[in-house]
Amino acid sequence: MLPKFLLAAYLSLRALAVAVLAVCSFASPSARAQSSQPPFPAQSQRPDQTKPLEDKTVTAAPQQQPTAAEMSKKETVASAFLHGLQYQEYEVRSAAEAMPEEKYGYRPAEGKFKNEKPQFGPAEVRTFAQQVKHVACSNFGFAAEFDGQKPPEGCDKEGPSPAKTKKELLIYLRDSFAAIRRSLGATDAKNMFDPIEGPYAGPNTRLGLATVVIWHAADHYGQMLLYLRENGIVPPASRPNPPELHEQY
Repeated sequence: MLPKFLLAAYLSLRALAVAVLAVCSFASPSARAQSSQPPFPAQSQRPDQTKPLEDKTVTAAPQQQPTAAEMSKKETVASAFLHGLQYQEYEVRSAAEAMPEEKYGYRPAEGKFKNEKPQFGPAEVRTFAQQVKHVACSNFGFAAEFDGQKPPEGCDKEGPSPAKTKKELLIYLRDSFAAIRRSLGATDAKNMFDPIEGPYAGPNTRLGLATVVIWHAADHYGQMLLYLRENGIVPPASRPNPPELHEQY
């Protein structure tokens, strides 16, 4: 009996050893294959997750741009407003430069409306040339009010300037922005609440008039860009590489 029992135990141990070896040999390739796989991707790299938005404006911004902290050390009342005016000047003047001269007489929906509600203004909107002339005349008017002078009359219509051709209107517009820059640049912390009288933005303060100057240019640029778009022209300020303004016409 003992030899048979020992034999059975011996055979059982051998069978167990063979089974263990088989399992190990099967599991080993699996473990090696698993270890060769790349690690589980981070959440932002998973295909079932939305990739975080990249703020490319940081890298695209010009290196010479000052930080807000740097600007705050040098900013003045005048420089703050002049920054905004600079953008509006570019938008308005570049739009005026981009429109071909033969389109200066263009007005949207011409002849489609009757003068049914005169209290809301004329039935026809301004031509492109009238838009340019209105902005220029208004700039001169605002500058005169800043300086305590009599502003030009009739800026809501044609105004006193005889400018008619594209070249004449571009010069008129350029000079008007130069005038308003000088007057707006004289605003400071001491005089910004001084009273302003005049037909175009008065009664007001210098600070209040400064906001009107920038708002007015932006308002009419919003109209002028539609005139350009309706004629198949991309406004220069909306182009990937906006062209520089001309100083000589």
